[in-house]
Amino acid sequence: MAEKEDKIKVLEEELSTTKYNKATQGHFAVVKAKIAKIRDEIETRQRGAAKGTGYGVRKSGDASVALLGFPSVGKSTLLNALTSAKSKTAAYEFTTLDAIPGVMLYKGAKIQIIDIPGIVKGAASGTGRGREVLGVVRASDLILFIIDASNAKQLDVLLKEVYDAGIRINSYKPQAIIKSKARGGISLGTTVKQTHMDKDTIEAILGEFRIMNGDVVIREDITPERFIDAVQGNRVYTAGIISFNKIDVIGKDALEKLKKEYPDALFISAEKKINLDLLKSEIFERLKLMRIFLKQPERKADLNEPLITKKGATVKDVCEKIHKDFVKRFRYAKLWGKSAKFPGQKFTINHVLQEGDIVELVLK
Repeated sequence: MAEKEDKIKVLEEELSTTKYNKATQGHFAVVKAKIAKIRDEIETRQRGAAKGTGYGVRKSGDASVALLGFPSVGKSTLLNALTSAKSKTAAYEFTTLDAIPGVMLYKGAKIQIIDIPGIVKGAASGTGRGREVLGVVRASDLILFIIDASNAKQLDVLLKEVYDAGIRINSYKPQAIIKSKARGGISLGTTVKQTHMDKDTIEAILGEFRIMNGDVVIREDITPERFIDAVQGNRVYTAGIISFNKIDVIGKDALEKLKKEYPDALFISAEKKINLDLLKSEIFERLKLMRIFLKQPERKADLNEPLITKKGATVKDVCEKIHKDFVKRFRYAKLWGKSAKFPGQKFTINHVLQEGDIVELVLK
């Protein structure tokens, strides 16, 4: 294992000392493919060695959020502020030794918040039980990065560890399809102009993964990193929110500087409960959740207990969530709200719903 880690260090050093230009573009891509392949081998071996260990967190509620950060950044305090959980907190490192779930209630949604042990540099390679921690992160619907406002450099380390663990934040699956075949070499088809790689580089990357024959179709101007992800096919694409905690203990000037450097981040204090309502709203939005209200015939809609579903859900999704037989018994739906042109409009089962719609199901 150590030998493979050393190989990665040598290859990363090669990348850092080689000047990037058009002439070395292909070489960079191949070296990155070598690193990705070795990391995959390490991960596969560690996964086998760690079988039966780790943090078993049963997912519950409408979605799950993992709190990810270094030790002592305030994850446990934040968990307690957002939920009814009681995670042990103290002003020293490694207080949380297990994954502790709590439930955040927001707009009728039950969102599972998971406090996991703080990770350290090298977590993706197994340091400090990093593999188990990142395993919980990998299975979550959203990652909430908790950064100490007095040490913004923590963010770069966390993002690298997550990336090295095969987790892609606020991204999407590469628009590339690779199908191996028995013979005939590499057949490449693209729908857009490729500015990051030529066919020789693409074939060289495939060669690192021992794919010598195959059909490749690319539907985006793909980078080497995203193409490698497509070849490996085991990446996880997860929503992420960056938050800086403990803003109450840094000066006003320091806070303003942070806001300029990280305009998309949230700035909170779990201890003083500053901007926690804003954080809850952002979690709900980034999880792409929405509320649907149900109505029975000849009765008023129940606006107190919404049915929580994902944005883009259809009437069919609502039927399936209520009862497995409702799809078979479905006749039509009557709707009130944003997706209806007029109150009580009738729709078929594939109609796409919008936030706040009121749905009355008419069954056989």
